[in-house]
Amino acid sequence: MAIWKQPISCEILTAISQGTANQHLGLEFLEVGEDFIRGRVPVDHRTRQPYGLLHGGVSVVLAETLGSCGAAYCCPEGYRAVGLDINANHLRGATSGWVTGIARPVHIGRTTQVWQIDLHNDAGELTCVSRLTMAVLAPR
Repeated sequence: MAIWKQPISCEILTAISQGTANQHLGLEFLEVGEDFIRGRVPVDHRTRQPYGLLHGGVSVVLAETLGSCGAAYCCPEGYRAVGLDINANHLRGATSGWVTGIARPVHIGRTTQVWQIDLHNDAGELTCVSRLTMAVLAPR
């Protein structure tokens, strides 16, 4: 059973990302499933740090984007989801290709949500694990 309370698709997520950091970094939404969102970011001149690795902050941008989008579309119409906390453990570097993330809810509550986001390189190796906590705000 789908967790979404509002219409959601890759096309919708791409449209709301126009003119944002997501677009600038080349982030792509790949799939919206019953209980997950999958997206990816290229490892290129926009996203590498000076040592040639994917910048850790870009991994966090991907994780927070996927989890925040998930949280927002799990909220009833008129409610908002805003970030409270995010952590990331960088496990393996990536120097080329793509890093793909999948966000799944750990907890969807009335006032908070917790999302787990796992990032993998093109070889399927885990590069980063992240946990995102969101506050759910009622309409004003």
